[in-house]
Amino acid sequence: MNLGDEIRRRFSEQPPGTAESAQNLEAALEEARRAKAQLAEAQAELAEAQRVKFRMVEEQAQLQAQLEAVQAQLAEAQAYIAELKRQLFGSKGEPLSAEQEAQLEQLANDAQEQAKSPAPASQEVLEEEEEEEEEEEEQAKKERRKSKRPSRHPLPATMETVTVTLEPENKDCPRCGLEQHRIGEEVSEEFEYIPAKLIRRRTVRPKLACRCEESTVVIAPMPPRLLPQSKLGLGLAVHLLLTRFDDHLSFYRLEHIFRERHGVEIPRQQMVQWIEHIAGWLKPIYEAMWQEMKAGNYLQIDETPVKVLDRDVSGKTARGYLWFYAVPREDVILEFCSSRGQEAPNKRLQGFQGTIQTDAYEVYEAVVKKNPKIERIGCLAHARRYVYKALQESLGEAVWFIGKIRELYRIESAARVLDHAERHALRQAQAPPLWAALQTRAEELRPKLLPQSTMGKAVNYFLNEHKALEGYLRDGRFEIDNNLIENAIRPTAVGRRRWLFIGHPQAGWRSAVIYSLLLSCRRRGINPQSYLSDVLNRLPSTKITEIHQLLPGHWKPSPPNTS
Repeated sequence: MNLGDEIRRRFSEQPPGTAESAQNLEAALEEARRAKAQLAEAQAELAEAQRVKFRMVEEQAQLQAQLEAVQAQLAEAQAYIAELKRQLFGSKGEPLSAEQEAQLEQLANDAQEQAKSPAPASQEVLEEEEEEEEEEEEQAKKERRKSKRPSRHPLPATMETVTVTLEPENKDCPRCGLEQHRIGEEVSEEFEYIPAKLIRRRTVRPKLACRCEESTVVIAPMPPRLLPQSKLGLGLAVHLLLTRFDDHLSFYRLEHIFRERHGVEIPRQQMVQWIEHIAGWLKPIYEAMWQEMKAGNYLQIDETPVKVLDRDVSGKTARGYLWFYAVPREDVILEFCSSRGQEAPNKRLQGFQGTIQTDAYEVYEAVVKKNPKIERIGCLAHARRYVYKALQESLGEAVWFIGKIRELYRIESAARVLDHAERHALRQAQAPPLWAALQTRAEELRPKLLPQSTMGKAVNYFLNEHKALEGYLRDGRFEIDNNLIENAIRPTAVGRRRWLFIGHPQAGWRSAVIYSLLLSCRRRGINPQSYLSDVLNRLPSTKITEIHQLLPGHWKPSPPNTS
């Protein structure tokens, strides 16, 4: 008998009613099993729903992040397109339109009014200032009208003049037949150009001797020359330097000019060798200039890229850099380096103690950290360019910042004629409130702006550089920006577009030496042709201890030879 039969037998033997209770119990157990199964199913469905919910939250967060990234990219793209349109169709001088100019003046006046004290007398002060501003505006308009009129420039007194007198064919009076007297004259002038020409200068040194037995041969000594045993004359050397590095003509073009216009074949390889020798003569002056600059305690530094035709890089040009070190309104030193890293400025600034003025390129900050005796101040012109780029995107905010920056530059314009002490005092009296207002406005704006938007970049640059930008207030010798050295870079930028590249990495130092002297002459108001002609004539007979006399800052022309 199996277990089931035994259970049925026992239940059948129990009293009446017991079987019915067992059936109810079995039904209840079955119902409990179904309820437990339904509960497990519901729990499984709930867990699945929670997993779906978590996935939806994660997907929503991902979509939100993607949306913010896309919005940032869209804003950056729109700003970039606006900047391209400004560069393509706008003026290159960073001017404002008439509407923006009006908004700028309005916002600047509002800011000035808010800064004034609310005392009753303030209204009279404002009215007086408005009258002064109107007078200044009227005076500026008059000066602009005057500047549009062509001005006459007097001719130099040393200019050669050729006078041609034209006499009438018949000087006799047609009535009485007597010769007419001169009662006046009419003079007309014109400029005439006499083309340059190459000449062959032959130096003949006769040899003298006596017929006596003890006679010796006598010959005049050869005057010092730049390149002995060479056909390079002084005038041709100066012409090559100026046409190559000041007029920015290539050696290839110069070779054709000599052949076509002068009928003389001078291979460009020969000219390259001559330039190398000339740069070697000028290098001691270059080094002496740097020693004098380093002895001071204030330098402006910048760098610009230049292409280099490197034989080790087949089929394309390599990239090099010209580093600029300058004393405002004085000498400029260029240094060629194949890298934009900190090796070049670290090596060049060894032994220098003082202040350097640069943009926000991180290499300069690394240089300062490595040398605690060097401090860095910033360049407001770089910060202003970021704000100009934001004009199309955030006109109101950008115009406000430009208005404050222009007020800072007005202070600099007024201080330009003052000495260093007076300049420092004027800045301390007027500039700090403007800087405080700029910093406060930038800090308020930063949380509201996308970091990659043009206005966001402008605000971030300003706040990151704020301490360095205010650094010029410490000393009246410091400039508010690096524009003076950037103006020095522009001639080399013209050269880059014309001669395309430096012919070889080893040629970089030659370009740096020659450019340094040309730019230093121009900053000091010296005619480069007069300077080079005199210096190259004196160098072969100059002692190394006398080099300082030939520096642009000490140079005085040689007295004319009257013999």
